[in-house]
Amino acid sequence: MDLSNLNPILIGERVNVRTVKLGKAMKNREKGPIQEVAVKQIENGANMLDMNVGPCSDDIEVLPWIVETVQEVCKVPLCLDSTNVQAMDIGLSAHKNDWGLPLINSCSGEEERLNNFMPLAAKHNCYIIGLTLAGSGLPADANARASIAVDIMTKAAELGVSPEKILFDPLAMTVKGNQDQAMKVIEAITILGSLNEPPMKTVLGLSNIVSMCPAFMKPLLTSIYWTMLRDAGLSGAIIDPTDEEFMRVAKGEDIKSVFKPEHVDKSIRMFKGEILFADSFLCCITLGKLILIFYI
Repeated sequence: MDLSNLNPILIGERVNVRTVKLGKAMKNREKGPIQEVAVKQIENGANMLDMNVGPCSDDIEVLPWIVETVQEVCKVPLCLDSTNVQAMDIGLSAHKNDWGLPLINSCSGEEERLNNFMPLAAKHNCYIIGLTLAGSGLPADANARASIAVDIMTKAAELGVSPEKILFDPLAMTVKGNQDQAMKVIEAITILGSLNEPPMKTVLGLSNIVSMCPAFMKPLLTSIYWTMLRDAGLSGAIIDPTDEEFMRVAKGEDIKSVFKPEHVDKSIRMFKGEILFADSFLCCITLGKLILIFYI
């Protein structure tokens, strides 16, 4: 399976060391809980899985162990997420490529990260995510993101990594406190896709957009933002496949048959910056109706 054949690319995010249950399982090398979560994500519609060992990166054996553990029960390519270069190298070597090449999560425009991880993509002939980030600050706009992407492509070309192997991440930010970034990311998707022919692939962490938002909003907002991103050319995302409402939308169901049409319309206006985000911005729709009924 090649990533170009996955449309969309749906990368399950739930094999993550930061969860208490799986963090413990990784430390104790318990296969059962990890395999259970991995299989459930595939059953729910994910076609690739992220293996996030984050803070466990000092244990260089944990990533290859997780790769082997998950591929015992899931015949899909894996996205390897570690800050340890040696662990990433060993994990990529452990990956069975029968069902597709692995994906490195991630490189960026920062010199150290670029020099550490891009050579691994060349060595293993695999895919790699390029974060459009360089330095300590968030890129100001879509053009700044594109400029960093060009730097990443230049380094990749020097090492023999083809543009088709790069997936750019324009860095989705939580709408709570960073509302102005929502449309800048969408604009960046369009620009990044135009940097090459065939178009560059793009992917991002979709859950970031609803970080710190009320729980009841999350399925709605992720689904709407996903739809807007896909319309702009997004290739895929790192997602939560256990979000049943989102998965219905991702599989092609009309969003207004999954959520209330008035909630959809108002949320789109919010993402476009026409109204301000607040934890209660959807509640005023219902409140307004109640007031009208009471008045009548």
